[in-house]
Amino acid sequence: MLRIDRACYEAIVAHARRDHPDEACGVVAGPAGSDRPERFIPMENAERSPTFYAFDSMEQLRVWREMDDRDEEPVVIYHSHTATEAYPSRTDISLAGEPGAHYVLASTREPDSIEFRSFRILDGQVTEEPVEIV
Repeated sequence: MLRIDRACYEAIVAHARRDHPDEACGVVAGPAGSDRPERFIPMENAERSPTFYAFDSMEQLRVWREMDDRDEEPVVIYHSHTATEAYPSRTDISLAGEPGAHYVLASTREPDSIEFRSFRILDGQVTEEPVEIV
């Protein structure tokens, strides 16, 4: 189960809406080994695409080094889908490289609602998990 505070949830949703029609992406870092998403880190979608996202490699290196320096890890890796449901695509699954992370998808396909779901992706296997907003 992903437990995420309302402020992080709202920040992810706001980022997804702000970047629409392109996909938004980023991470929520937390203390290493804690499984607690605490620090929201929006990132640039280097692809600037409505159907694909990629972290800018230099920004990713900087963010991951900063997390290391702070004894943090990426607890949540999020991105948005702009025209489809909040479910990992084949590309999302193939690029999932953090086995301990919660992969959050927020769909902005409906202008008046948000679909917010979380998944574990390990060795190509996708498992949806409940989300509790606290």
